[in-house]
Amino acid sequence: MFKIGEFSRLSRVSVRMLRHYDQLGLLKPSQTDSFTNYRYYSADQLPRLNRIIALRDLGFSLEQIAGLLDEDLPSDQLLGMLKLKRAEIEQQMQVEQLRMARLEARIRQMNEKADQGSYDVILRDVGPELVATYREVVPDDDRIQYMFNEVETYVARHEQARADKPPFTIYHDAEYREKEIDAEVAIPLKFPIPGTDVIHVYEWPGTSSAACVVHSGGYATLYQAYNALLGWIEANDYRMAGPIREVYLRYGADGFGFDLPPTYLANDSNEYVTELQLSVEKR
Repeated sequence: MFKIGEFSRLSRVSVRMLRHYDQLGLLKPSQTDSFTNYRYYSADQLPRLNRIIALRDLGFSLEQIAGLLDEDLPSDQLLGMLKLKRAEIEQQMQVEQLRMARLEARIRQMNEKADQGSYDVILRDVGPELVATYREVVPDDDRIQYMFNEVETYVARHEQARADKPPFTIYHDAEYREKEIDAEVAIPLKFPIPGTDVIHVYEWPGTSSAACVVHSGGYATLYQAYNALLGWIEANDYRMAGPIREVYLRYGADGFGFDLPPTYLANDSNEYVTELQLSVEKR
């Protein structure tokens, strides 16, 4: 039997944590002196303690660990919980990677003393286009990607119908929304093709006065172009007169069983080019 201090030194776990594990019922002392309240531990408790440490290192909470220490826990249930933890960590990594991209962009912006002047906003006409579109109120951007896949696949069934022009998204909401987004994806066509219940073919009318700005780089920093567009509208006494359009001049696409126009494809998100087009009018 070892006193708590001795057991702490041999197990390399602090006395404070051993007491905490005792309070939570994760690792009770083998014996507690009824007169002095000294805690005593035995060497055969080390495997349980090592398992607690290993599970904490994997990111499980102490409450979750309490359930995982059950000796009768089936191995397939333990394996399932480990897989769920892996999926949770993968999702957290994706969120952190996006945050890292935004952080790096902000650092570059500060180092280069970048401001809205790094974006050139121009006013020009945008002509009409024959397109196949899919419009839906979507929960998030992943659904928008699915919509693009659906329309591209449908257009590919009609030989030579796909025009060598960039695809685009029209955002119809009057305000920014993180969820329940009214989005319409569009694929340019050379000639009309039949539509379906969800895919519509029509001539997008264009606009005679659009404020346009081009952003180079991944979508995580696209907000900078939106900020520049907003500043330009305010500085030049314009107001919004229609939905905003994101035109993907260079974008990533893979997994299709057919070829897309190579003119607009990029292998690296740093090579992406997106143009924002917003119909405006003088106040």
